[in-house]
Amino acid sequence: MLKISTGSGKLKNIRSLNTNTLTNPFCQKMVNSTSPDVICVKCYSDRMLRTMRKNCVPAWQMNSDILSGGLIPDHMLPTILDAFFRFSSHGELINATHLENLHNITLHNPHCTFALWTKRRDLVRKFYAQNMKPANLILIYSNPRVDAVLDSPPEFFDRTFNNVSPDSTTEQNCTGQQCQDCLICYTPNNGISTIIEAVK
Repeated sequence: MLKISTGSGKLKNIRSLNTNTLTNPFCQKMVNSTSPDVICVKCYSDRMLRTMRKNCVPAWQMNSDILSGGLIPDHMLPTILDAFFRFSSHGELINATHLENLHNITLHNPHCTFALWTKRRDLVRKFYAQNMKPANLILIYSNPRVDAVLDSPPEFFDRTFNNVSPDSTTEQNCTGQQCQDCLICYTPNNGISTIIEAVK
């Protein structure tokens, strides 16, 4: 059974479905990048799962195994009663099966708006070239490069999420408030396609 996480801090009252960053090959490749402008070298999830959030590893590894290992039967898809829900506040898409399972969870819960942050545009492009993206799914391309703001989302994505240096003069619209008090990322068709936050 998938383990749903309760948000805290910035994500207070927004629940999420997380996976284990420490065993995701894509995440580990990015965390160990030698490029200084790759945001993943500062990965909060990798750092937390090795320290203060070690206790989350078993549950999130179970999620990783379930979501990437095979398609979840319809009758076993979780029912989400929230208005807004986040996929992957920790972790990243593991493979195409993982994405298809999130797609099916979204279809199973048409009353809920889901937001997925991912750097795996390769998986998104391939899957949604063959499948219609649900109206209640917001895809946010998580730009891996710091100080290289993307104004236009890649194909099939709704928004870009960008990090800039703390001393950047670039105007930011994600400034540390709780997501539940903002909801820019979780509101469909609000005309905002570029999210910018300073590196913490």
